[in-house]
Amino acid sequence: MGIKPYKYLSPFIVLLAAAFAFANRGIVTYIPVLYAFVFIPLLELFLKPETSNLSAAEEEIAKADKTYDYILYAIVPLQYVLLIQFLFSFQQADLTAVDITGRILSMGLLCGVFGINVAHELGHRVNKVEQWMAKALLLTSQYIHFYIEHNKGHHKNVATHEDPSSARLHESVFAFYPRTIFFSYISAWKIANDEVKKKNKSWWQNEMLQAQVLQLIFIAAIYYVFGWKILLYYMAAALMGILLLECVNYIEHYGLSRQKKEQGLYERAMPHHSWNSNHVIGRLMLFELSRHSDHHYMASRKYQVLRHHDDSPQMPTGYPGMMLLAHIPPLWFWVMHRNMRSIQNEKNASATIPA
Repeated sequence: MGIKPYKYLSPFIVLLAAAFAFANRGIVTYIPVLYAFVFIPLLELFLKPETSNLSAAEEEIAKADKTYDYILYAIVPLQYVLLIQFLFSFQQADLTAVDITGRILSMGLLCGVFGINVAHELGHRVNKVEQWMAKALLLTSQYIHFYIEHNKGHHKNVATHEDPSSARLHESVFAFYPRTIFFSYISAWKIANDEVKKKNKSWWQNEMLQAQVLQLIFIAAIYYVFGWKILLYYMAAALMGILLLECVNYIEHYGLSRQKKEQGLYERAMPHHSWNSNHVIGRLMLFELSRHSDHHYMASRKYQVLRHHDDSPQMPTGYPGMMLLAHIPPLWFWVMHRNMRSIQNEKNASATIPA
């Protein structure tokens, strides 16, 4: 076992910063958010992307090294410990609006980076315990249905208009948010209902129904112990986690589309149907999520062995910077459409590019 797995301990900086934020007041409560959306984007402007892949031998070693998995497993209890600390922190007296907002934003970052992103990685595993861990993490963001829709809907329909999680050409992130949140939820219900019928299950075995009940119990428990005001603070943090996820979905597939074949079926999802980013800091922080082209090409591939593909469209910077850019639609369209035209000219990419 080498030292390579331990580079993925760097996201724990955010966990430590959040613990510090929940225990203090003032500007320090914003440290996790400033680290994620100021320090990292600025740093990645000056760092070159790393496009190298593991050799075949290195990949086999990495796949066999359980340290990569243990790092993910450790996040599950830590997420709950920090959520509990977050909730209890509001019982302190004389908290200002600055204190409250900083703590909510920091918890929201945890909900997105760890509660949903790590759940995404574990949710693709075939091991039932790992799948349970994924759902436990998603519970902290009240988004368990993501496990159902992402695995059985998004990966099937990605880069088509049938997929609510794929952003369309000229669609702003602000238009994308309500569309993807609403229709992803509806899609998850359809998938779960179809499974009940196909597998002849009882109504109470409906995976979506079980998820809703569990989430309601979780909310009720927070209300019972902490009251309605702290529950609202928690729900605000969970909403931020959801928006962070959906912003990532927005930047990952914006404007890219799969073509329909003569039989009416779509072509297979290929590396050029997802935007990719090889910027190292963002890659580490999100456990290689930004090597998204390979993830859709081979969804079963674990995060530590995801590959760069030369034919995948490349983002001009890392995920944190691209997420900020997405919230300035005119600038986003200018950067991305220019990039898409360049890609189409060089690689004949399968996207309709605006004039």
